[in-house]
Amino acid sequence: VHVRTSDQGFSEKIKLTTDQDKEDIDAGIFYMEEKAIEKTASADFEATGSIALNVEGQDVTVDLADVEIISEDIPGWLVANEGNLTVALEVELTDELRNEGMARELINRVQNIRKKNGFEIIDRINVTITPNDQVATALESYADYIKTQVLADSIELADNGGIETPFDEFTLNIQVDKA
Repeated sequence: VHVRTSDQGFSEKIKLTTDQDKEDIDAGIFYMEEKAIEKTASADFEATGSIALNVEGQDVTVDLADVEIISEDIPGWLVANEGNLTVALEVELTDELRNEGMARELINRVQNIRKKNGFEIIDRINVTITPNDQVATALESYADYIKTQVLADSIELADNGGIETPFDEFTLNIQVDKA
């Protein structure tokens, strides 16, 4: 079994499935890994069913029937394949994505409070949120975006008597007043 890692977030295990010329095929697969076959050659291999290699001066043909290619996930990536199509997505959450997610959650919660308070869609508001490190970090990058989305003249972090609002890991009080 040989493993070849793709720069697109997945690895392929290549396992011999026949005894025919195992040493030649094994050497060819090793050569494929060592020389890091171009993506087009790898795709051609799967499309045409064989690939011709020159291994240490000898021509070797590796047939698709002689190998089994299995795609596996690499940590931080999600891979799905169907037939010859493979899609890999990077699913690791960065701090930037977490902050953007928090900003979107705040927008959702403030809009729900606006609705609960009976505000008109055109009413300008001021928002006060209980101090929290995650919220403070998100506001550093996304305060203007949040204010635009909820029609807020201001967003401030301060203790308040607003509506207790649950988030995944904590609860905040959010106070929304007409400006």
